[in-house]
Amino acid sequence: MANYIKLKKSNCKNCYKCIRNCPVKSISFSGTQAQIVEDECVLCGMCFVACPQNAKEIRSDVERAKALLAGDAPVYASIAPSFAANYDNVGISAVRNALLKLGFAGAEETAYGATVVKNEYDRICNEGTQDVVIATCCHTVNLLIQKHFTEAIPYLAKVQSPMQVHCGMLKKAHPGAKTVFIGPCISKKAEAEDYEGIVDCVLTFEEFGEWLQEAGIVLEPTETQNEPAGKARFFPTSGGILKSMDCSSEKYSYLAVDGMSACIHAIQDIIAGNIHNCFIEMSACPGSCIGGPAMNKAHKAPVQGYLAVEKYAKQAKGADFPVEQPDSAEITKNLIFLKKEKPKAGSRAIEEILHKMGKMRPEDELNCGSCGYNTCREKAQAVLDGKADLSMCLPFLKDKAETFSDNIISNTPNGILILNEDMEVQQINAAARKILNIRHQNDVLGEPVVRILEPFDFIEVLSGGLNIHDKRVYLAEYNKYIEETIIYDRMYHILMCIMRDITSEEEEKAKKEEMSRHTIEVTDKVIEKQMRIVQEIASLLGETTAETKIALTNLKESLKDE
Repeated sequence: MANYIKLKKSNCKNCYKCIRNCPVKSISFSGTQAQIVEDECVLCGMCFVACPQNAKEIRSDVERAKALLAGDAPVYASIAPSFAANYDNVGISAVRNALLKLGFAGAEETAYGATVVKNEYDRICNEGTQDVVIATCCHTVNLLIQKHFTEAIPYLAKVQSPMQVHCGMLKKAHPGAKTVFIGPCISKKAEAEDYEGIVDCVLTFEEFGEWLQEAGIVLEPTETQNEPAGKARFFPTSGGILKSMDCSSEKYSYLAVDGMSACIHAIQDIIAGNIHNCFIEMSACPGSCIGGPAMNKAHKAPVQGYLAVEKYAKQAKGADFPVEQPDSAEITKNLIFLKKEKPKAGSRAIEEILHKMGKMRPEDELNCGSCGYNTCREKAQAVLDGKADLSMCLPFLKDKAETFSDNIISNTPNGILILNEDMEVQQINAAARKILNIRHQNDVLGEPVVRILEPFDFIEVLSGGLNIHDKRVYLAEYNKYIEETIIYDRMYHILMCIMRDITSEEEEKAKKEEMSRHTIEVTDKVIEKQMRIVQEIASLLGETTAETKIALTNLKESLKDE
């Protein structure tokens, strides 16, 4: 593959929506970024459609088409019949006119090739040599079987797609010409490159629309009644192949299956031998090609799209496009084995990964699918394959985060009290219960905070919007001193109070103050007594007491400062 779907790394937010929608789980996560596993990808485009961040983008081949136009060979376009659903009230002549303005030599509907393909399907049914016939114009269905359900390869109708047949017809009619297919599909880019020499370039409707906008060309609504018509225009709708076929063979039951999930279930039933004598039309996209991933976003309306195609196709009135049916060998398609076998981990290795995700018992395996995988064991296998990591398990992360936060709240020496905006207690830890003399948390949960604390500081923070930090508060009812921090979280609409018990510090401080006071009193008495003695000695010696008084007074002041 050649990076048909690319990733905008900066946009990936690890929501895992792409892998939840990927039917074959061909997405890996490395460095917190989603990556396409090309060996497994079937190019259904579901990750592209599902990504909420537009992190996936389809490879643009507009420059390649422009390069073809700049060459010496004439370039002809094959337009998928789903264009009727993509462009309102626009016929093939309007699309052809726009392409001529871009420099194309001509354009036709791919439905001409579809007519040849449906004739070949009728021939296969009339021969009746295959027990089950899987008929598909969808390269994604072919890749699904070639890469993931190889046992079903013998049941595939080995017929080229309408795109290949029609481009071959254009090259036969215009020797030396180049061909460009325009449609709603990503996997057609891969089909063109996997079978070289038939289709030279593939553009999606989105690429074509951007090119027209860049060139200032507008598709004008046109009358379609006078254009050649054929019932093969039904091909892009669910059951459209069957509507265009004769379906006259009594050996087969004829049915249509669309959507990857339905296709996978049908293929599994075929492999298991539960289905016989059946002709099954398969399309990867729900609603078939009109639900393609590269339809313009404004036209992804299955019912409206079907009605638009039906209205356009009914102009044929049951007739076919005039085509010359080639020999079957000319339109045979070689469908090879593409599966890359990977070793499956043993049960012990799976169990080790499950244990790392906190899943110790079978009942711990929720199989919730939040990581994108259908089961926990499938996710564990992906971890061993290097496609996933443990952090993709959301219940595991949630439990881990809650356990971590619970450990912090439970073991911190600080009291933590959580209130809602109605001043009701939502959570209280053991340290807070000890400070407030509360035996059980259920005694206060859901109760107004006024039952256990004065609410004034909480009201001030809630109404004023300014948090309180390290405020010293005396709780008279509990005879305790705390250092209080109150924070208002507007996002989660909660008030969090952190209380540090400083009662012992305050008591120690009071003791020191009492000791200092007592020391000052004793010092005063000593000074007084010493002054009398000094005065008596001084009177005898005839000296002043000034220096002694200053020294003792300094001592007293220093004690006061302490």
